Amino acid sequence: MTLRIVSCPSPNHDARTEGQPVDILVLHYTGMPTADEALARLTDPQAKVSAHYTIGRDGRVFAHVPEDRRAWHAGVSWWAGATNINARSIGIELVNPGHEFGYVPFAEPQIAALIDLAQAILRRHPIPPQRVLGHSDVAPARKEDPGEHFPWKQLAEFGIGLWPAGKNGKGEATPQDLARFGYGLPPHTDVPLDKVITAFQRHFRPSEVNGRWDGECAAALASLLAPRAIG
Repeated sequence: MTLRIVSCPSPNHDARTEGQPVDILVLHYTGMPTADEALARLTDPQAKVSAHYTIGRDGRVFAHVPEDRRAWHAGVSWWAGATNINARSIGIELVNPGHEFGYVPFAEPQIAALIDLAQAILRRHPIPPQRVLGHSDVAPARKEDPGEHFPWKQLAEFGIGLWPAGKNGKGEATPQDLARFGYGLPPHTDVPLDKVITAFQRHFRPSEVNGRWDGECAAALASLLAPRAIG
């Protein structure tokens, strides 16, 4: 599809760290009652938040911050030892009221636009599949987005991110193995383990999000950790 790009600049950005490649893509939902409210906040200098893009439910892509600049979207976050996620990431918001205002499935035109936009971003930047993440993955104590309605499996089918293949890993993974994939666990972070498990489930086992580790979670993580998955 041809992306419908709408210029909607935000003043909320600054310089990236010199020499730091963009190697993470973070996906969010806006979590506000309307698209207009979300766009207003993302472009309000007093709010001090932004993303590189927002995708409306009709598939329009609102361009806020140039990709060579650091947008302010991830906040306090952690992934695979990195803490300044904004400095090394592209942030995309998807219009959705979120859990606070009546969470709904994402719209088909919205996801189609996301697939095209994300594929273009992955061609421009060295972002490996295991570093296509949700906001809740990098900030599990604070965030729930993009949530359990987000079609991660569909994106993986288009080469955007990973999806577990099933019981194909060697043995079953434990909750501590979440750190091997990239999640922040003590002593590196102070996030409770059940919050990290919940974030993992929202991304990779959305059919049941309860914060409790079980055999299905173990098999999913083992599959994700298999060399063929992340090589």
